[in-house]
Amino acid sequence: MVDVGRARMSTFITGQELPATTFIINRALLVNYANASGDQNPIHQDEVFAKSVGLPDVIAHGMLTMGLAGKYLSDLSGAENVIEFSAKFIKPVVVPVNTDVELIVSGKVGEIIDGRAKIELLAICNEVKVLGVAKGVIKL
Repeated sequence: MVDVGRARMSTFITGQELPATTFIINRALLVNYANASGDQNPIHQDEVFAKSVGLPDVIAHGMLTMGLAGKYLSDLSGAENVIEFSAKFIKPVVVPVNTDVELIVSGKVGEIIDGRAKIELLAICNEVKVLGVAKGVIKL
């Protein structure tokens, strides 16, 4: 993972591209997330079932994907400084067996007003944008 670090917060400028962080998603993580969240939907663990409902393979939980994008924001600013965070699920993160899938999250600084920065987030997996309208507001 690339350290997005809090040290750079004071140097944010509008339009600034923020460094990307790569999160690894695999079947073991999906099992751990399912157990922690209570979401045992078989589309996240059973490839036969996932394919039977029209998916290409097992997919990551949407909230896991969004949670990793949220971690990017909190790593950037400190969890206590994340004021807003939202996104839409637009494409699934497909997780084939015995494969580490990379979710790459990056950001761009939007407006900076009254000690707050709007951050536009980009979440990509296998060159496909998986979260839409992903954004946050952080306190500087």
